[in-house]
Amino acid sequence: MPDATMAEQVSKKPGFIAALDQSGGSTPKALAQYGIESDAYSNDADMFRLMHEMRVRIITSPAFQSHEVLAAILFEKTMDGTVGDVPVPTYLWKNCGIVPFLKIDKGLEEEKDGAQLMKPIPGLDALLERAAKLGVYGTKERSVIRLANPEAIKAIVQQQFDIAAQVASHGLVPIMEPEVLVKSPEKADAEAILAKELALGLDALPGDYPVMLKVTIPEKADLYAEIMKHPRMQRVVALSGGYPLDEACQKLKANHGMIASFSRALVDDLRVSQSDQEFNAILSKVVDRIYDASVNKT
Repeated sequence: MPDATMAEQVSKKPGFIAALDQSGGSTPKALAQYGIESDAYSNDADMFRLMHEMRVRIITSPAFQSHEVLAAILFEKTMDGTVGDVPVPTYLWKNCGIVPFLKIDKGLEEEKDGAQLMKPIPGLDALLERAAKLGVYGTKERSVIRLANPEAIKAIVQQQFDIAAQVASHGLVPIMEPEVLVKSPEKADAEAILAKELALGLDALPGDYPVMLKVTIPEKADLYAEIMKHPRMQRVVALSGGYPLDEACQKLKANHGMIASFSRALVDDLRVSQSDQEFNAILSKVVDRIYDASVNKT
């Protein structure tokens, strides 16, 4: 069963979820944005070490260790890493009061009919068992929608619910993430189809396990309002999706009850060259802005 104290925090308290789960192909871009170019590392091990150092710098910042950050989504290597001698999930919860989640998907299939399903996730049960032992509360799994194709979106939602059931069987809470691309030429129509399919899927859920949902900030404000009220839904959170911080926060404010789970918008202004004082001050301002957009609605 999910930890009751963690469940209370992620489902009811004001705040937002930090997404620190850049992985694989997105890691070089994230490091470059931070100011570490590809010539600073010679192999994947060095690259991931530098990425871990960046994440530890964020996690240990006084700006991050505030009541505004409810939870953090981790890449597998971050989950397996440490802050000093303390496992990252333990450090987050015991030292910071931040609920740890784990990104479990292994990337996307090629686009078909305007959507990208998740690739197979080999060894998922073993990963989920290990995550549970490390004190991880839940998972996040991402697929992508580009066009308003009803059958493709239905397949995306079905896969998300199938993986969610597997996650829940290990006592973890799944965050389903069927992302509609912000540059989709059919974004509003795709989101309307997605909302309908998600509602049907929630009504058909077996058992009694809770789920969460991470979605692109919708074109129609409060599109997911009814889904938020579903008894199986712990929380609906928003991804920044490539929107700049100001735009993401402005759009989020129009969606009542929805909180942020930003990644790029959270870290875009952080640089390896900044002093700790500069780094912490910038992160503090960003955290405050995302919190405000999550809590204070128009």
